[in-house]
Amino acid sequence: MSEPTPSAKKGSGLVLAVIYVTALFFIWAFVTNLLDPLLKAMKTVFTLNNLEANLTGFAFFIAYGVMSFPSAAFLSKFGYAKSVLLGLGGIVIGCLIALVATKVQIYPVFLVALFTMASGVTLLQVAANPLIASLGSAKDSHFRLNLSQAFNSLGAACGMFFGAQFLLGGDIFKEEVVVTEALRQETLAFVGNVYFLIAAALAVFIVAIWLVRQKITDAAPKMGHLVSPFSALQSKWANLGAIGIFLYVGAEVAISLNLLLFLEQKNIFALGAQDAGKLITFYMLFAMIGRFAGSAMLKFIKGYILLGVFAVGAMAMCLVVIFSNGLVPADMNSSVNLLGVNLPLTTGVIPGFAALLVGLFNSIMFPTIFTLTLERSTAATSATSGLLVLAIVGGAFLPLVFGYITDMTGSRNLGFIAPLICYVYVLWFAIVAPKAPTHAIEEGVASGH
Repeated sequence: MSEPTPSAKKGSGLVLAVIYVTALFFIWAFVTNLLDPLLKAMKTVFTLNNLEANLTGFAFFIAYGVMSFPSAAFLSKFGYAKSVLLGLGGIVIGCLIALVATKVQIYPVFLVALFTMASGVTLLQVAANPLIASLGSAKDSHFRLNLSQAFNSLGAACGMFFGAQFLLGGDIFKEEVVVTEALRQETLAFVGNVYFLIAAALAVFIVAIWLVRQKITDAAPKMGHLVSPFSALQSKWANLGAIGIFLYVGAEVAISLNLLLFLEQKNIFALGAQDAGKLITFYMLFAMIGRFAGSAMLKFIKGYILLGVFAVGAMAMCLVVIFSNGLVPADMNSSVNLLGVNLPLTTGVIPGFAALLVGLFNSIMFPTIFTLTLERSTAATSATSGLLVLAIVGGAFLPLVFGYITDMTGSRNLGFIAPLICYVYVLWFAIVAPKAPTHAIEEGVASGH
C-alpha cells in the first residue's frame, strides 16, 4: 500500500476541523439519545410490551451493522468532508420520514425513520472518530477522542432532557389515564415537531459544512483510494476491539433505553414519566463529567489502565442494581429537588442512582477501546474504523436481551445481568491490551499481529 501524503497538522485549518468535528459528536449524540424518551412515547401510544418497545433501539442500531462497511468504503474513496455532508443529509431525511410517520400513525414507519437517521449517523461515526484521533500528535489521540466524546455526552444529556420535556409532556403519560385517539394524536404531534426542528437545524449546519469543506479536507488525513472494509477482519486486534465495542455499546444502550422505565417504578424513584425522563439526564451528565475528567487523566494514566478501572466500576453498579431486586423501599421522610424534579428520598434511590452512575463508568470506554484498537490493528485505519463502527450494532441486540430478561422475570433490576456480562469482557480487553505492539493512527501504518 502506498503511503498517503501527510496531512496538514497545524494552522487555522486544523483548529476549524477540530471544532466542526467536535460539533458532529454533539449532533449525533443528541439525535441518538432522543431514543430514550421516544421509547416511552411509542410504548404508550402503540401499547407495546418491553420487547416491542425496544425495537426502537433495534431499528436504530441495526443500521450500524448494515451501513458501516459501505460507509468505510465511501470514506476511503471520497474522503472526510463528503462523508460528513452525506451523513448529515441522511439524518435530515430520517427526521422527515419520522414527520411522515406521525401523520400516518404507523409504528413500523417510525422504525424506518430511525434506521435512516442511524445510517447517516453511522457514516458520521466512521469518519469522525479516526479523524479526531489523527488531527494532532499520536501520543494525544486518546485525549482528543475522549475530549470530543465529552461533548458527545453533553449532546446526549441535552437530547435526553429535550426529549423528556417535549416528547413526554402530554396527558397521555399521566398515571392510570385512558389512552384515547385524541391523546395519541397530540403525542405524535409533539414527536413530529421535534424531528422537524432537528431537520431544519441540521440543514443549516450542512450549509456551514459545505462552505468550509475544503478546510476540513486540507486538515484531514489524505484518502482517495478504495480500501476494502473487509480487510479489517484479517486483523486480530481489529476483531477483539470490535467485540469490545459491540458489548460496550450494547450495555450502554440497553441501560439508557430502559432507564426511564426503571426509574419511574414505585420501588425506585416513584415518579411520573416526564420527571423520570428529566432525571435520566444525569446518566449522560455523569458520562460527560467522566469524559472531561478522563481526558485529563489520560495525560498521565495509560488508556488500558483507566479502561480496566472504569469497567470494574460499571460492574459494581450493575451488581448493586441486581442485588436490590425485590427491595421494599423505606421512606426517609425527606426529598430533594433535582433539575426541577421533587424526588422523594427512599432507599429506592440507592439502586436508582447506581443505575445512573453507570454513565460515569461508561464515559471513557468507547473512545478508549476505539483508539486502543486503532493503535494495534494491522488493517488500514478506514477499514478498522468501519469494523468498529459496525460493532455499534450491539446497541440493537443487547436491549432486546435486556427486554427479554425483564419480560421473563418481571424485574427490570435483573435485566442488568445483560450489561454486567458485557463489562466483564471490557475488563478482559483492558488487561490484554498492553501485550500488543502499537503504531501511529494513520491510514497506511500497521503494527504486527
